[in-house]
Amino acid sequence: MRSIAICALLTPVIAGGGLALWPQGSAPAASMPSPSMSQAAVVALTAASNVRPSKTGNVVSTQPQTLDLHTAIEHGQLSAEFRGNGRDTVRAILTNRTGGQLTVRVAGGQMFESGTNLVVVLRSGEVELRPGTPVEVTIQTAATRSANKFADRGYTLSYGTLPRLKPLLTYAQNHPELSTATLQTAVLALTENLPLSAVSKFSAAGADLPTHFDTSAFRVETGDIVHALLTLRAIGVRDGDLAMNIDPQLKVEAMIEPLTRPFAMRYYGITPATEWDYWKSELLSGDEATRHYALYGIARFYPDIALEMLPKWARETKMAEVFRISAIQALADTQRPEALPILEKLSDEFGSDTELGKAASNSAKFLNTSLAKLSANRTATVSFRSSVATSQFQ
Repeated sequence: MRSIAICALLTPVIAGGGLALWPQGSAPAASMPSPSMSQAAVVALTAASNVRPSKTGNVVSTQPQTLDLHTAIEHGQLSAEFRGNGRDTVRAILTNRTGGQLTVRVAGGQMFESGTNLVVVLRSGEVELRPGTPVEVTIQTAATRSANKFADRGYTLSYGTLPRLKPLLTYAQNHPELSTATLQTAVLALTENLPLSAVSKFSAAGADLPTHFDTSAFRVETGDIVHALLTLRAIGVRDGDLAMNIDPQLKVEAMIEPLTRPFAMRYYGITPATEWDYWKSELLSGDEATRHYALYGIARFYPDIALEMLPKWARETKMAEVFRISAIQALADTQRPEALPILEKLSDEFGSDTELGKAASNSAKFLNTSLAKLSANRTATVSFRSSVATSQFQ
């Protein structure tokens, strides 16, 4: 038995020492001699008589066929066993019970169930099977319920459908760059409209809507949440209808993360010309629970301003301690050598027995380590400047 994976599509399979079975169609008709007119009726009758169950239960047809998963199983042309994890994969062992090549289609939207667990196939694909050779494939799925148990167990085909997912699955088929985590988040937004606290890996700073189930198996990176929101907007879902959009923390978390920031700017309508105004507004009048996050954004994307501004915030005795500690820690996020002596000086000023002093000392150690790594990477880049592998760092 050979194993393959179905991710964006069902991947080509090589079974029984034959040729790759996808995406090639059935064997070209030109490889078989064309029957004469006198033979044509005999050929047609033979083809018809071959579609009969044999004594062993196999369908004896030798003609290449293309069938969807349900039909192939119902007509006895395919045997299948399914196991899944309740979330992103269903593994299927498929055996072609006919006497000829069989192409099996698995449609996006096909559902599988196991007890109360219900999953949906994210993208359509197909696999070609030779007679009598079991083949294992992995089908890309998403949970339709946050209550799904995340455990390996047997599954069966479901006749159920979720029409509300159709626009999303159509979009996913045409956008293979969307990750499973992104699509899973979008699916649960459509089926259960989960709040941010149910899907985010970061801890919520303020109040949020409660969830009834343990959703730890469905927590994803901030970038996946933003991509899910962009995807839902693209298929016509209104931003205001999504519960995960209620918490203002998502916006600042997405803007702080360098890799997510460009997509967050697109989603929230922030341009390079207006970004500074966003950080200033967030810092001075943002949500009380997340205002200090803006200090990290300023440090990362406006380091020159941060080197002048943050020491003043750290020393301002009238400032709340959370802002003073955040200002100290944000200095390390500038990734600038000039910040190192500033942090060391702040550590001496505040004293090693104070929270501010400890924050400054730890931040200085962190920055020193980060600068050493950056220096090592630059050295490697210079040494192998012509190398394709290191060109991404230049």
